[in-house]
Amino acid sequence: MTTSNIPSRLLLPHYRLIAYQRCEELLLAVRAAEIRDASLRDQALRAAKSACLNIIEAVGRTGVGDKKRVFGIARGEASEAAGAVVLAAICGEASEAAAERCAQLGVEVVAMLTKLAR
Repeated sequence: MTTSNIPSRLLLPHYRLIAYQRCEELLLAVRAAEIRDASLRDQALRAAKSACLNIIEAVGRTGVGDKKRVFGIARGEASEAAGAVVLAAICGEASEAAAERCAQLGVEVVAMLTKLAR
């Protein structure tokens, strides 16, 4: 299922955030990296999923401070996910192309979430 398959009237507020959209791209890129180390692959996927989920949670929060805290958590998770793919490539367990793609998306997501967390 993709966002494009969901009628616009049913889209939850987080779908409007570019940070969330890029975070979904990061999740897909981490999955596509096919990290050969099962433990590292699991950790990278969990971090990428957690980043998405924390953005969703932050959008649902009502207190400004609480929103910022949860966006900060999402930032850390996105950084971990992208970094895990880079680490896998350094260890020869993922391609350099996958690492470059995840690193680029990671930089974008982290920058956006940094602004949202301020």
